[in-house]
Amino acid sequence: MQTLVLTEREVRSLLKMRDAIDAVERAFMLYAKKSATQESEKVQMPPKVYLNFSRGDLRAMPARVGNYAGVKWVNSHPFNREKGLPTVMALLILNDPETGFPLAVMDATYLTSVRTGAAGGIAARYLARKDSKTFGFVGCGTQAYHQLSALMEVFEVESVKAYDLNPSASSKFAEYCSELGIDAKVCDCREVCRCDVLTTTTPSTEAVVKGCWIEPGTHINAIGADAPGKQELDEKILLRAKIVVDDVEQAAHGGEINTAISKGILSVEDIYATIGEIVAGIKPGRGSYDEITVFDSTGLAIQDIATASIVFERAKESKAGTYVKFFSD
Repeated sequence: MQTLVLTEREVRSLLKMRDAIDAVERAFMLYAKKSATQESEKVQMPPKVYLNFSRGDLRAMPARVGNYAGVKWVNSHPFNREKGLPTVMALLILNDPETGFPLAVMDATYLTSVRTGAAGGIAARYLARKDSKTFGFVGCGTQAYHQLSALMEVFEVESVKAYDLNPSASSKFAEYCSELGIDAKVCDCREVCRCDVLTTTTPSTEAVVKGCWIEPGTHINAIGADAPGKQELDEKILLRAKIVVDDVEQAAHGGEINTAISKGILSVEDIYATIGEIVAGIKPGRGSYDEITVFDSTGLAIQDIATASIVFERAKESKAGTYVKFFSD
């Protein structure tokens, strides 16, 4: 048997946002229902494993979803641009759970961006107001484009407000939106927060969105905080909001709520639900038109494996990639 190797260019050609949304939504549902359905063997996700360095870290993210298992090995080195390298790089090994054979080794940098965007789209589908038209973006880097792509699969996006510490980034993002036929403008952070759905994708370690800026009925996708000490939202927002997380343990440790919990402002008991519980119908989503909702996204290994399985199947269908024989007979 041989292992399929897929480069970033090949993954990009095979992976579409609509497929990623479907795959990630199913993974969320299966993970939430695993105990009730006694199918825990089919969905497994041990905690992330970290190797911490002075200038960054490496993370191993293992999981099983259905007929596929695997692990993503991903770094986060904020100063890599000084060396001409990406801040984040990732590879994923996809295995057959029955034999352990490595079915594929693929680039997971682009895959990670897409599955993260997909999670934001899914959360907004269940938690934002159905008539949402105006979308605000705090942080206009690469991830903002994927979040927009997912939101456009779920809503009719009429207008976008953009803010970034780097004016050229917000201008570039607004221009991109305009090319898609969306009414887009660059605003200050306060004005961006006057929207139906707010997406934050910054690496901040202190609140960039103030509590008094958020109006009743707003849904917030808090994407940027993915490690201890990171924070994008004023704790006052969390105290007013229905809080939904992708995973309770991960969110408490390194998600948007981690600083509020460490300060004793929030507790784990203040978390309303996981997004999987809402997708699976175990708990209802938005409760009222004026309710403020927050989705705390930390990124789960089940998202990676579910999305990688789609890429692998598409690659086999289209005969993409290169096969390598790693093991001798």
